[in-house]
Amino acid sequence: MTDANPEERTLVLLRHAKAEQGSDAADDAERPLSARGDADAAAAGAWLAHQGLLPDVVICSTARRTRQTWHGVAMGMTGSPPEGGPSGPRPTVRYEPGAYDAHPEELLSLVRTVDPQARTALLIAHNPGISLLSALLDPAGAIDEGLRTAELAVHRCPANWAELSRAGAPLTTRHTARD
Repeated sequence: MTDANPEERTLVLLRHAKAEQGSDAADDAERPLSARGDADAAAAGAWLAHQGLLPDVVICSTARRTRQTWHGVAMGMTGSPPEGGPSGPRPTVRYEPGAYDAHPEELLSLVRTVDPQARTALLIAHNPGISLLSALLDPAGAIDEGLRTAELAVHRCPANWAELSRAGAPLTTRHTARD
């Protein structure tokens, strides 16, 4: 995938993969991925690699299911764990407690702090915030039903992450492993 504008940046939004159902709301942040979630996360990573959308920066909620989603995505992209291996440079990964249960403006604030040198950023978070962020960035391309688990929304962004604003990043592609 090539950029039409060399100054443009790419923001990939990913709703975490399918998690086990929990009965206690206090344990929500500790719910693990289901077997299907593990498979879908790896498939999302493989799709990102195939599209040439390997992130320079990953912002990930600290919830267990989002951390496990990132691990699966990294495995799918490279075939090796995100902590190391022979597959090339690893992205900078930021685990952000503020991405859990965040409103879209809070997620947008996190994205605005991405290193200006980064060309591609991946944000892994939760609904409704992640879906509402996609709609905030491109109201015309808004996804009525929101992002499904392990669904990716690819947005094209201005040259500077700090300038990212409402209606400032068109949605160019959506992908889910389970279509």
